[in-house]
Formats: sequence, structure tokens, C-alpha cells
Amino acid sequence: MVIDLLASPNFASFDLSSLVYIGGGGAAMPQAVAQRLWEQYGLRFAEGYGLTETAAPSHSNPPDATKQQCLGVPFLSTDARVIDPLTLQEMPQGEQGEIIMCGPQNFSGYWKLPEATAAAFIELDGKRFFRSGDLGRVDEQGYFFITDRLKRMINASGFKVWPAEVEALMFKHPAIQEACIISTRDAYRGETVKAVVVLRAGAKGTTSEDDIINWCKDNMAAYKYPRVVQFVDALPKSGSGKVMWRMLQEAEIGRA
Repeated sequence: MVIDLLASPNFASFDLSSLVYIGGGGAAMPQAVAQRLWEQYGLRFAEGYGLTETAAPSHSNPPDATKQQCLGVPFLSTDARVIDPLTLQEMPQGEQGEIIMCGPQNFSGYWKLPEATAAAFIELDGKRFFRSGDLGRVDEQGYFFITDRLKRMINASGFKVWPAEVEALMFKHPAIQEACIISTRDAYRGETVKAVVVLRAGAKGTTSEDDIINWCKDNMAAYKYPRVVQFVDALPKSGSGKVMWRMLQEAEIGRA
């Protein structure tokens, strides 16, 4: 909704002086969009975080102490940690790993799927923690930051590319309204990075795929920038507004 608001050619004429708080979850707020919201309206977007399996938020930003690109701090009665997804050992502060949580909002298990349930939980310090499948880190103040979905990682010639990081950088491009990063087959790299892009209304017809690729090449590491760009009118979204990256990824696999 914030992206749509800022994409409107009339957004400067809207009177939002009565709006004092805005927050949400379900999808990460791109830093460039959050910065525009602050600059235009003086509003800090307060993000929260949770999954279907947690039924309610597991993390939330305090309204008076928000951080951009941040999940917030663990919710009431919730113990959250960051672990190595392979060794299951707790990671040092500031280092990336899988976010796990233990709290009263966690589900008990998947209906009639004991193996999936067993894989979704680990025991740590005598507690039963749910494995979120999300990668992140925690800072010195106890704020959690998400990096990406563990299953979304793109392996390009052995280099790990995290789509959310590339997407966040692409939102800084003045012609891009939305972007979703997926993998595509590459004869040399095995997998490579593809960007599915929605252009701002004023940029359609004047911005090419090569323009986007060259800008990305100048603004991110060589192994991360998209080698392929596809323009679309809109990204597929769920009822809650999440970009359905799996649908785009499956369509790309079908084309390959």
C-alpha cells in the first residue's frame, strides 16, 4: 500500500497530517521506500514479523524506537535466537543464521504430517523452538534483522545471492516501482539472477532492460547484479499483499 501510495502521480496532494503511526508485516519494507515515507510525511514505518506457524507476531518494532529494515524485538513471552542452519549451534551476535523462536503463539505441528513437524522444531536449552526458515541476525540492542528466505538462495557459480538484498538495492532506482528477484538457468553459472520489474508510470517506454542491468552492475557486487530483466505490469500477490515469488519462480522453471 505504501509503494502504491508513493507511485501515485498525485501523492503530493494527499493530506495525511492525521496519520501518526503506520506499520505492517508480511513482506519486508524496502529501505528506499521507508526513507521516502519519512521524507515525504515524517512517518517511520514500524515493521513486525511472524509466520502462519506462529499465528501472531513473534517480533515487533516499538512504535517510539523503530529501525528500518528490521523485524523488531521478540514479542511478549517469546524467546528468539539465531542459529547455524546446519550445525544448529547458536550464532554470535551480529552474524547471520536461521531465526528460531519459542513462544505461546507457536503452533503444535502440521496436521497428520509427523515428519514435517519433526523437521520444523529443534530442542535448545530445554525449550522447543520453531525453525522459521528465514535467515537473519540480531544486533547489540536485541533487534532482529531478516536477510532472506533460506530456500530462496541463488547459487551463481558457487556465490550465494540473497534475493531480498538485491531487491532492496533495486528499489533505489528512480524508474523502479517494484522488483522481485528469482533464479534462472545459466549454461555457465548454473543459476543466475533474474529481476522481474514493475516500472513507474513515467518510466515506461523510456527505460530499457539494459538500463536496469547497467545500473545494477554499477551499484552492487558483480556476482549479485541481475543478468536478465523482465518487465511486467504487476507482480502476483497474495490476499495479504505478499509478492508470490514462488509463482514467478515456478513459471521461470516451466519456461526453462
